[in-house]
Amino acid sequence: MIPLYYYLMVSAVLFSVGLAGALTRRNAILVLIGVELMLNAANLNFIAFWRYSPNPEAITGMMFVIFSIAIAAAEAAVGLALIIAIYRHCKTTNLERMDSLKG
Repeated sequence: MIPLYYYLMVSAVLFSVGLAGALTRRNAILVLIGVELMLNAANLNFIAFWRYSPNPEAITGMMFVIFSIAIAAAEAAVGLALIIAIYRHCKTTNLERMDSLKG
């Protein structure tokens, strides 16, 4: 059986990669991918703590993850729709060039 520590380390690395990607990238789509990696790291933590809890038969951990995945899917859909709308207006996905609020 794999100890909880390994799951937490993988989750921390995944979160760090997502955070670095979200903070250093200029492309809006790659920033969204970084945010999704961070959400997946949080889901991995939910599952690991649920699995190693005193009562793993309870479905509470799975419900947290299902709600988190649903929220992540909605966030990705709204974020991608915003990026598409901005791309149609500005003709770029470079975040540094998206500084105008004029219509």
